Amino acid sequence: MFNPSTTSSNNSYIRPARRGKHKIFIGMAPGVGKTYRMLEEAHALKQEGIDVVIGLLETHGRKETAQKAEGLEIVPRQEIPRGGLTLTEMDTDAILARLPQLVLVDELAHTNVPGSPHEKRYQDVGIILAAGFDVYSTMNIQHLESLNDLVARITGVVVRERVPDRLLEEADEVVVIDVTPETLQERLLEGKIYAPQKVQESLSNFFQRRNLIALRELALREVADNVEEDGIACTPSDLFCNIHERVLVCISTYPNSVQLLRRGARIAGYMNAPLYAVFVADPDRFLNREESLHVETCEKLCKEFGGTFIRVKSHDVATAIADIAQKQHITQIVIGESQRSRWKLIFKGSLTQKLMRLLKHIDIHIMASEKIPIVRQRSVVLVE
Repeated sequence: MFNPSTTSSNNSYIRPARRGKHKIFIGMAPGVGKTYRMLEEAHALKQEGIDVVIGLLETHGRKETAQKAEGLEIVPRQEIPRGGLTLTEMDTDAILARLPQLVLVDELAHTNVPGSPHEKRYQDVGIILAAGFDVYSTMNIQHLESLNDLVARITGVVVRERVPDRLLEEADEVVVIDVTPETLQERLLEGKIYAPQKVQESLSNFFQRRNLIALRELALREVADNVEEDGIACTPSDLFCNIHERVLVCISTYPNSVQLLRRGARIAGYMNAPLYAVFVADPDRFLNREESLHVETCEKLCKEFGGTFIRVKSHDVATAIADIAQKQHITQIVIGESQRSRWKLIFKGSLTQKLMRLLKHIDIHIMASEKIPIVRQRSVVLVE
């Protein structure tokens, strides 16, 4: 990321004519070690000759964090008078004038004091990046705008300070600082996160184990999504390996499609995966009323399961399904057993066989149709 040879001193450093690179350290909650890890990497880079400064650091009284910051230059904060008080914020202009190679900025979602040049700290970071300086920053997953309502439902806490999702999408690198909920609770009890008087209150509210488990999953899933999107953009479709499971159910006009859809929904539920259903219509054939109602029933059921229903027209059912599977990055296909006669299977092959030839690295589930047993009635002769 950085080139030590571009600087020998602050006075001789020439700012590159490029946008700076942004690396975000993200975690599930306060205390996981985001700031500590950022400072740790900054020290390593300084040893390599990189000109590093701290633009803004919030230690929250944590001794280990404060000790880790020792030896790194801190750009003094700007002072802002407010209601008879003097408050401080990051001095973006002073950072730009300092001409560093790397700036460390804690708590990306912070709202600046009224009267500051910008409302949010991430806006100040945008100015620094636009000027060509690299930035390391930190944030927690609950500050992501799109997750605000979900976090409120999980924790009962409405997060006021938020950042747009695009910040993660635009970042050059996102690192998850991960610890187990048990480890985080131990740190809290040891006084490494908050002052002793706040420990029990925190354990009873935000730092409940169930909350931490859910927040941890959100953090890991968010970064996994970003990794997969990057992989999709940079890797040929036939070589890319999906991170997340995605289930596709193949719907037909046969009555067992409803059964298939239910089985597919259960598989998707087990895997915590998105559900898709596809119906391939023959362009040369019109559906009768009963068939149309059947397909509509399947579509309605798919949406009730929270899935996406896709209709396409094609003479080649297998190719159409394969195209949908590749576009949606499907990992699991659910299909019913063939309804063709034995002779048609011999001469034309089954849909399953064709899909296996067309698709690689996709699991295909063949579901047997439930056969209704035939009950033979016996005649009863009453003899008086």
